[in-house]
Amino acid sequence: MPGTPDQPFSTRPFTRRRFLQVGAMGVAGLTLADLLAACTKASENSVASGAAFDWASQTSQGSFTWGTWPFYLDQKRVDGERVHPTLDNFTKATGVDVNYREVINEYATFYAKLRPQLEAGQPTDYDLIVMGYPRWVPLMMQLGYLLPVDQSRLTNFNAHAGKAYSDRAWDPGNVYTIPYQGGITGIGYNPELTGREITSYQDLLDPAFAGKVGMFNDTEDLPNLALLGMGVEPKTSTPDNWNAAADMLTKQREDGIVRQYYGQGYLSDLQRGDLALTMAWAADILISNITGFPDLKFVVPDEGALLWVDCLCIPNGAQSAYDAMSMIDYLYDPEVAAGLTAWVQAVSPVPEAKDVLISQGNEDVANNPLVFPTDEMYTKLHDYRVLTADEQQVWDDTFIPVVEG
Repeated sequence: MPGTPDQPFSTRPFTRRRFLQVGAMGVAGLTLADLLAACTKASENSVASGAAFDWASQTSQGSFTWGTWPFYLDQKRVDGERVHPTLDNFTKATGVDVNYREVINEYATFYAKLRPQLEAGQPTDYDLIVMGYPRWVPLMMQLGYLLPVDQSRLTNFNAHAGKAYSDRAWDPGNVYTIPYQGGITGIGYNPELTGREITSYQDLLDPAFAGKVGMFNDTEDLPNLALLGMGVEPKTSTPDNWNAAADMLTKQREDGIVRQYYGQGYLSDLQRGDLALTMAWAADILISNITGFPDLKFVVPDEGALLWVDCLCIPNGAQSAYDAMSMIDYLYDPEVAAGLTAWVQAVSPVPEAKDVLISQGNEDVANNPLVFPTDEMYTKLHDYRVLTADEQQVWDDTFIPVVEG
């Protein structure tokens, strides 16, 4: 997380994305079990209720509740208390109060908390939530747990959303989701230890780096990046492609190239020099550059990298859906997006925020391609494979043994 004048960058916790690996190997079973158990009931109840939602009858309730991750919104200290400028400005502009709750530490746990109410067709405690792609948003869409957004109130979104964030293949027309923040999964490396520039996924398989390569221990980034490394588009990949990718990863492990499969510890090992190169999230390398490791580099491999997205969603049963929609569109005002991006420094879905940051003298953030990827980078950023319940079982059976082996 980036710093603020009253809280230096070096004292801040690690990035939001790094929470995702907690319990990664156990998440697949939970998700699949929930999906299989709830699918029939959801198709009968929740989908119908979402499809029948009448936006025309909705009015402002004067407040709404937003469930999200810690440290995922700009903040500062005022008279010793932590405040969120974006929320304060929203309330001044709309008169709507925000009950902002930093309650997500892992998507699997948060989803498990919401699921009983959603499955029963009952309201949750939230009107707006942040959920992640590639796994959680598609799952909740399949189960009918999300309300369609009010397309008539997406004025800022329609005017300012980057093309990579509108009309996503896994949610055509942004019917249920609006991107909040994004990030890139690619390769991080230490040029002093690699002895050369890293440009390709194949560098992760090079025996020259035996014992000095880090790989992720999940069933999202690890398989999808491997498919890209083989020249296969993940979102249209087949079980035959998955088997080939698993074979490639197994050989990498058996050849002694992999030092470790990581959840959160890869960054410290890269900083210490225990790793020469590793699968990495761009935001982690950005943080390293700012906090004393300026020589570490991040690269989008020639074969491509993955663009992950956290999304704003309105769960079924929301009591203040109108006010949640007001916040969703408010965040796409370039001035608002600039303030958010300057603090979070994830990939912004609002390209015009870059010009605002430049006008404010914040060129370091504005000109960083890990925050505002170049057009060339975007051509090499790919979607993940979105899986059905049956496909998820095959996928997990294919890739979990790679890590556990």
